[in-house]
Amino acid sequence: MSDPQLSAEHRGEQILAVFDTAFGELLAADPAAFRVKFRKMAASAFAFYRGTACLFYHDLEEEKRGGPYLDERTSRVWVHGDLHAENFGTYMDAQGRLIFNVNDFDEAYVGPFTWDLKRLAASVALIGYAKALSDEQITELVRIYAASYRDRIHALATGAKSDEVPPFTLDTAQGPLLDALRDARSLTRFGLLESMTEIRDFERRFAPGGGSIELDAATRYKVLAAFDGYLETLPESSLARPDSYRVKDVVGRRGIGIGSAGLPSYNILLEGATDALENDVVIYIKQAQTPAVSRHITDPAIREYFQHEGHRTVISQRALQAHADPWLGWTELDGAGQLVAEVSPYAVDLDWGDIDDPEEIAAVVADLGRATATMHAAADDESGHSDLVPFSTERAIDAAIAADESGFGDLLVDFAHAYGTRARADHQIFVDLFRNGRIPGL
Repeated sequence: MSDPQLSAEHRGEQILAVFDTAFGELLAADPAAFRVKFRKMAASAFAFYRGTACLFYHDLEEEKRGGPYLDERTSRVWVHGDLHAENFGTYMDAQGRLIFNVNDFDEAYVGPFTWDLKRLAASVALIGYAKALSDEQITELVRIYAASYRDRIHALATGAKSDEVPPFTLDTAQGPLLDALRDARSLTRFGLLESMTEIRDFERRFAPGGGSIELDAATRYKVLAAFDGYLETLPESSLARPDSYRVKDVVGRRGIGIGSAGLPSYNILLEGATDALENDVVIYIKQAQTPAVSRHITDPAIREYFQHEGHRTVISQRALQAHADPWLGWTELDGAGQLVAEVSPYAVDLDWGDIDDPEEIAAVVADLGRATATMHAAADDESGHSDLVPFSTERAIDAAIAADESGFGDLLVDFAHAYGTRARADHQIFVDLFRNGRIPGL
């Protein structure tokens, strides 16, 4: 039997090496932001899992892109890249509807569809463990997720009408999903503006403090030049509001969230659709990051398709999300690709804090399976990016699963338990590395 202490030491070295590849440059540039990020990750095994997509894909590399249900087509679909149970929430789509679905596409790329499913299944195992559910209950939850995904993919692949597989809206959602949508509906643009801005000299400006950084003239000029470049990337439908592109104010911000530590970003305040001050719009420009999954996909055609990471993030989101944010675009700043989108007043994340009843958890997990399938089906030959994915993803995935129906749930259950156990052990190793000063640069 192997020495567990030696095994933990070896795994710690692996974790440090993966972190150095994924975070090294950003950490060196802003160690304070990473101290905040890592303290958040230290709070729980799930928080650690959220912040370590890089480690997850390092471990999946053992599969060498092979494995059940993966063929030439199903290994090359648009994937979310960081699909876990807390990366779902509300947004207002380009048609003005409040939708509950997957959010946060910073890690999106083209790769094996099973990687998304495995990442979510392991997150369900971690949430179930944190809520003291038994292994049998966790198994059942993962099977429910697999079955819901499979049923929705099959319905979409066989030509089900849109009203038979509707999105999650105020009219169709139930339980915690409906609660999130109702919470989002109660929010207002005015409330968002009140939290970030103030009226000075009869005009709205960003309020000082609260993480805002005043810019010097040279930086402000660079940001405004990048904004001009961004306008050229918007679809024609978004450019129908010519009065909405007058810049009122610009401030800097520095990301300190689990996913954006060390990445410089800027907020821009724009004139709204009218002269009234309550409908102004806030957009952000954020340096886009290299997605963890891309380090394990070697196809040069995929890599060369994208101008830079900002372009990759936007194209991926437009592919995966029907009727995406009309403010979504990209630009460059200091030679780095940037993501540009609205700071939405209608964003509410799914809150697992009060979802404790096993039946309610099961209903939510089933909905997440359906949402995942809808996302995968949106991004195919009909999404406007057929050069990369020139086939129907739902039909390809449906055919792959049909070849071994019974093994599909087993695959995700086995992975969820195994990786959930590994993530909990990794979390403890990480905490010990961090608190004992073993992470270089901190």
